[in-house]
Amino acid sequence: MTSGESSPGALIHVPVRVVLPDGQELVARLYARVQNPSGAWDYDVGMPSYRNPENGGGVEAAEYRVWVEAPAMVRPVDGVDYSQVPTVPLPPPSAVRQVLGPRRPSGWVLAKTGGPGPGRGTVHAVDCDEAPAGAPVLTLEKALDAAQHPGTRLCSLCGAGAELDPVLKGFEDGFGQES
Repeated sequence: MTSGESSPGALIHVPVRVVLPDGQELVARLYARVQNPSGAWDYDVGMPSYRNPENGGGVEAAEYRVWVEAPAMVRPVDGVDYSQVPTVPLPPPSAVRQVLGPRRPSGWVLAKTGGPGPGRGTVHAVDCDEAPAGAPVLTLEKALDAAQHPGTRLCSLCGAGAELDPVLKGFEDGFGQES
């Protein structure tokens, strides 16, 4: 094996500059890069340090492993090839997620109209433009309870009606089956 080659299964690491909280930079070892759910990157680095051996007395070289945020806490070292560093990007979104887009927030809210107590109102999805700001979020069970009161309607703008009607009336009604 020639110099610079690694044996199969060997841990790959390359130098990288780590920016410390006080602005100082030190050269550390970069072991891996992982993309986190926000899309940013985290780097697994080993920073050189010293430690006192457990058997007493003396000082020995050591390495402190830590995950740091890129690019805020790391800088490349000129001339270093980072292409061999193990890199784990986020998987691409599924075709279903791409077509459907992001999930809407769960829950419903009741916009009351009229006096206190059960009665008149409209059930909206929490992200509906017509939903009252600051209204308490209802669970499915509470939204269904509210929807069953005479005088309460389900908003058709946000789809609360399309979401809750099948549960209120039974799924069979939506498939044109006779009882």
